[in-house]
Amino acid sequence: MKKFQYDFAIEATTQTDADAKMTALVTLASKLSVKEISKLAQVIKNDPVKTALAKKYLGV
Repeated sequence: MKKFQYDFAIEATTQTDADAKMTALVTLASKLSVKEISKLAQVIKNDPVKTALAKKYLGV
């Protein structure tokens, strides 16, 4: 599989938080298909009830 590089900024309160977000994003991108990660983003953006349920299930 080809690798592509992007330059973007992550909003966070500290550098440590930004690093943790980036690590989590890389993990999600490597474990989910394009279809799965796109659907996840769509739900998070447009369905606050499902997002709240997922957060509750995850314990966050």
